[in-house]
Amino acid sequence: MTKDSIRIETIKPPYASALEQLQRDCFPTLSQDELMREAHFLNHCRLFPEGNFVALIENRVIGLGSGFLIDFDFDQVQHRFQEIIDGGFYSNHDPKGEWYYGGDISVHPAFRRRGIGSRLYEARMGIVKRLNRRGIVAGGLIPGYADYKERMSPSEYVRQVVAGAIHDSTLSFQLERGFELRGLLEDYIEDSASDNWATLIVWENPSYQAV
Repeated sequence: MTKDSIRIETIKPPYASALEQLQRDCFPTLSQDELMREAHFLNHCRLFPEGNFVALIENRVIGLGSGFLIDFDFDQVQHRFQEIIDGGFYSNHDPKGEWYYGGDISVHPAFRRRGIGSRLYEARMGIVKRLNRRGIVAGGLIPGYADYKERMSPSEYVRQVVAGAIHDSTLSFQLERGFELRGLLEDYIEDSASDNWATLIVWENPSYQAV
């Protein structure tokens, strides 16, 4: 597989079933209730197809970058994943929303460390720039915390990841791509690896122009 053999496309209904399977392959530590299903992806196709992306090799779905537009309240940042994504349907999508809320970035385990995640983040950033939105906000899991949660708090773990003393496969990757840490989200999602914690991460669009 070469970089050129991987295609990033906007989401389409025929991919919905494969995207449901991708969720199962990518998130074994997530509660089954947190996984998105075929019906959810079909709704993403209807609501905001230009802002939801799939990674393909030939006709196989190997990655996903999904999200929706929203006016995020930074004065009240605490929220649960299922609430803000409306159970996976992204029905809170507001075409005039100032922020892109990142629902999911995932790459099939067999295809990781090949630049696919970076290209999905670039696709997100590209649509934010094209639509002149303020940036991207998301709740990022901290899967590496599973190896440390018996000896340190989530805040200490995140502090050490930010300092570079610990590498977290998700948070470190996001920080390297220009995201800023804006806090911790408690009881964000049912995930045993992250102990239900997530980080609030933000990427601000450098080319944003207030209208």
